[in-house]
Amino acid sequence: MSLARACGIGLRSAHLSEIAAETPDAPRTAPWLEIHAENFLCDGGPRLAMLDAIAARYPLSCHSVALSLGSAQGLDQDHLERVKALIARIKPAFVSDHLSWSAVDGVHLNDLLPLPYTEATLDTVATNVNRAQDAFDRRILVENPSCYIALAGSTMDEPEFLKRLVARTGCGLLLDINNVHVSAVNLGFSAADYLARIPAQMVEEIHLAGSTPSAAHPDLLIDTHSRPVSDEVWALYEATVERIGPRATLIEWDTDVPALAVLTAEMRRAQKVLTR
Repeated sequence: MSLARACGIGLRSAHLSEIAAETPDAPRTAPWLEIHAENFLCDGGPRLAMLDAIAARYPLSCHSVALSLGSAQGLDQDHLERVKALIARIKPAFVSDHLSWSAVDGVHLNDLLPLPYTEATLDTVATNVNRAQDAFDRRILVENPSCYIALAGSTMDEPEFLKRLVARTGCGLLLDINNVHVSAVNLGFSAADYLARIPAQMVEEIHLAGSTPSAAHPDLLIDTHSRPVSDEVWALYEATVERIGPRATLIEWDTDVPALAVLTAEMRRAQKVLTR
């Protein structure tokens, strides 16, 4: 099956040993798996050995959460080299990171922080994306973020920024439909209108996940990746696939990680959309 018509799941620590222990003749749990690069930036040991065993059976996607593509100080060379070595080791089908920043003065922050969408920001992100693509010797995908506030000073909206970034760098888009939904609820715009403005040729991969209302502010959605995909996101996903055609799709579930059977049930629902 082509990955463009396949839904995968995130490979999380809770399931790592179980999937690595599969016998060569056993049915695969999913058509493909996504790893978070930063979970495997080690020089050896059992974790990398299990990843090697999994990479021998599964197509993988390498999703980074710490390149800090929006950093005005540029990319951290040591981190870039370690991700490059991991990519060379597992030869993933996709390499991606976020339209955000998460590092300053050598300190990596445990968050994906927002950017104002300006000409200066576009110059910064384009420079960093080009540097990453040169280092990895391949195209990368950039994921749209979840937003909780609108930053003052932006001179363009997110779809326009992404279109211009793709045009300048040749990168692709990892379209996270849950992130579009979360941002639309929090900032008061139409998720359907946002998605309609994304050219089909930009999108190489789609993410689906669940979100949670804030306990303190119930009208605010938090991108927790701790629940099943919401009905609203399923509807947006079906409309997007109908408009642009099937794309490699991933079910993300990062906290309160359930049993594999729960993840694969979500995966099969997306697979039905892709194969209609």
